[in-house]
Amino acid sequence: MNRMIKNDLLLRTVAGERVERPPVWLMRQAGRTLPGYRKIRAQVADFKTFVKSPNLVAAATVEPVELLGVDAAILFSDILVIPEAMGLDYELIEKKGPWFPKTIQSYEDVASLKTGHDAAKALDYVYQGIKATQNLLNNSVPLLGFAGAPWTIFAYMVEGSGSKTFSKAKQMLYQQPDLAHALLEKITDATIAYLQQKIEHGVHLVQLFDSWGGVLSPTLYEQFSLPYLQKICQAIQSVPITIFAKGAWFALADIAQLDCQVIGLDWTITPQQARSWIGEHKIMQGNLDPCQLYGTPGQVANATHQMLQQFDRRHIANLGHGVYPDTPLSSIQAFVATVKAFRYK
Repeated sequence: MNRMIKNDLLLRTVAGERVERPPVWLMRQAGRTLPGYRKIRAQVADFKTFVKSPNLVAAATVEPVELLGVDAAILFSDILVIPEAMGLDYELIEKKGPWFPKTIQSYEDVASLKTGHDAAKALDYVYQGIKATQNLLNNSVPLLGFAGAPWTIFAYMVEGSGSKTFSKAKQMLYQQPDLAHALLEKITDATIAYLQQKIEHGVHLVQLFDSWGGVLSPTLYEQFSLPYLQKICQAIQSVPITIFAKGAWFALADIAQLDCQVIGLDWTITPQQARSWIGEHKIMQGNLDPCQLYGTPGQVANATHQMLQQFDRRHIANLGHGVYPDTPLSSIQAFVATVKAFRYK
């Protein structure tokens, strides 16, 4: 553990130490809800330019720490930097989301992709962003890095955009499973190399976002997500790993068998049920419904306190998904303040 970090509450919690309160941070804590972010975003023509500008990334990453008082920073980036580094370009269409002009449909398409260190070296702008962020943080709080889980990245690369069903991506799982595994292997190897570089450049923890895990059946999740999550977990041993599989509550017992330290929860499961499936040896993270933050600060404080009382000391306070763009800042502040005022008995 890095004892040089001034606020190491998150690191102590993940290490299983007895802590006085839960640490708190928020997924998507740097975003349109914050005034500094809006000013930074106005300086660049598009989101991808923003992500590739280390100094702007650092400023966006650090703002929530200074404004909200959260216990960790998470590097401002995007999960789709991986397919781009592998050679599959994408566009971000305002108010619609990502779109891939070309998708992966054949073995030839998979063979053309870069992977491993060849892909990771294309992401130097991310590593420079880590360096710039650490300079601003000055060891005040831990810095998290993240990546998309292989299945989630696969879903975008095959589907070509966001989707309610990801039917094209799932069709490949059913009709061409060998092709699907070939693509997942390449994504996994690129992700491992990428995370290793992030760690080498100074992140203290990493989180894998399996954002579309919930569209798979338990059988498909066992075949096409879990093995690749485990491969990443086994390759990353120098820092703690969080697995957050949104909507995949059915896989929590299996995720608990992975070589990870923290399991993220969305809002569709109670802490008691999650603990019964996960067991006693993992830290849990989450799981307030992000829509709860549309309430008044008082309502948010009450809901947050009720959530915290349902968890034990092995808990990182967070939402069950990222902060929504139109969330009132006062409610976000109420959430953080309530966690920071909470004390374990």
